[in-house]
Amino acid sequence: MMSSAPEDPRTSRALSSLYSLEGSDPQGELVDRAGLSAADLGQIDELMAALAGLRDAERALAEASRRYMDLGETDMRALHFLIVCENTDAVATPSAIAHSLGISSASTTKLLDRLERAGHIRRRRHPSDRRALMISIEPATRASAMRTVGAQHARRVHAARRLSPSERGVVIDFLEDMTAEISLDGTEWGGAAAEHPSSRRSR
Repeated sequence: MMSSAPEDPRTSRALSSLYSLEGSDPQGELVDRAGLSAADLGQIDELMAALAGLRDAERALAEASRRYMDLGETDMRALHFLIVCENTDAVATPSAIAHSLGISSASTTKLLDRLERAGHIRRRRHPSDRRALMISIEPATRASAMRTVGAQHARRVHAARRLSPSERGVVIDFLEDMTAEISLDGTEWGGAAAEHPSSRRSR
């Protein structure tokens, strides 16, 4: 059952301003507005809202993909890696999968056990190193993933091809610039070992 729209008009305004500078930084504590006209600010708000819409669409697609394949997020990423390895004639080993997913060897072994029991992958001896294993995706799983999840993801190319080369260049530069701006590199609070202030106060 879908939730009803908020009755309080102030809440409605907050929702509509969720990605606007006025809603998140009205006093200019975070973003300097110098040199930006009202039209500039409005367009920036529209851009932030568009990015949020893209994130929402990607989350919905990822969730639908996991439900359809009856797999977890890490499992889906592993299958995607195996498909890419197959397409590029690369040998997928457990260590390569662990590196790609950023998980430990023990977690990789559990993941492969789970996928093998479900009939999604095969383990075989490495062709040139008999001590190692190579992992491949089962044809039926590959076909199902490509026909559904893969086909939907590929539709993003349709949007990219509608841009001119110069427009693509602008988008690439913007996305790379934004990635650098929000990177956690150099932040004290963004590391894996960072401690939330509330946890210190509760001691």
